[in-house]
Amino acid sequence: MKRKLLGVIDATTYHEDLEDLLTHRSLAALPFAGRYRIIDFVLSNMVNSGIRSVAIFPKMQYRSLMDHLGSGKNWDLNRKRDGLFFFPSPIVDNDGNKIGSFEHFAANMDFFKRSTQEYAIISNCYTVFNMDFRPILDWHRHSSCDITEIHHENGSSMEMYLIKTSLLIKLLETRNETGYTCMRDVVQDFDHQYTVCHYDYNGYAVMIDSIENYFSTSMNLLKTDVWKQLFLKDSPIFTKVKDEPPTKYVKGSFVKNAMIANGCVISGTVENSIISRGVKIGKGAVIKNSIIMQKCQIEDNCYLDSVILDKDVKIEAGTHLTGSARSPFVVRKGMKQGALMNS
Repeated sequence: MKRKLLGVIDATTYHEDLEDLLTHRSLAALPFAGRYRIIDFVLSNMVNSGIRSVAIFPKMQYRSLMDHLGSGKNWDLNRKRDGLFFFPSPIVDNDGNKIGSFEHFAANMDFFKRSTQEYAIISNCYTVFNMDFRPILDWHRHSSCDITEIHHENGSSMEMYLIKTSLLIKLLETRNETGYTCMRDVVQDFDHQYTVCHYDYNGYAVMIDSIENYFSTSMNLLKTDVWKQLFLKDSPIFTKVKDEPPTKYVKGSFVKNAMIANGCVISGTVENSIISRGVKIGKGAVIKNSIIMQKCQIEDNCYLDSVILDKDVKIEAGTHLTGSARSPFVVRKGMKQGALMNS
């Protein structure tokens, strides 16, 4: 298996509905569940499936992504042979919502030609799921498929494709003659000469493509049944390890049904919320149904309900911010929000 399947992650996608959270980062690097990034899920799935060579194709705003992944050590991908590879796009104006741009891949043709893996799994970077790709490869081979497109149980495409590496190279080399620009073009062309199969996945999977969707998916993690479908003991989700002290709960603080990462100082109330590393919540502050990202500071006597605070946000004392499940109140990275600003 180690030499049979090549991992390819398209990290170029940009969803306008997530604009407030993508100003300083790519979608792949979007924080999730307090201590993860969105890309951690597909990357961990690949590693857990025995894949030892993974290529990531980002486009813009990928500094935070590269900082997060580094050499791939936390995913056991810092290897002398194979390992983790980055291939930033030389094309600025390509369509960011087509998974697996053939132009982007073709600009790095040597990588695919040097790969020793017989098959490649091409995936988007923004699906929250826990999947073993090995049964899909077995099914693909026994079904004599040329291309397998993975579908969710509701029938929608998960924008993940399994294909022989040699066929992928052929598609890249003939893209100008065929007019195919990505994998979607191939599978949706009724006149192609390939056997295209659909593999139905019935596990938990959500594609993050809007603020509302990101918020609801995050809040659902607070439900035990959802958490157990996503974070499996035998198939862990890996992420960048940071050495930080345990969270400190000051006398008088109150926490109920919340996920709180390391390095926080909690002096107020937190309910039904996700709190990332290094967050400080002041005395008398109340945080409900919210997502608070890394190193935010919420001063005394604030009230936040259905709010998303991006990293390094400061909320001044006495500030009240309220959103809703369908329209959470979003504060962009590094901003300061005060009571007078909301009056």
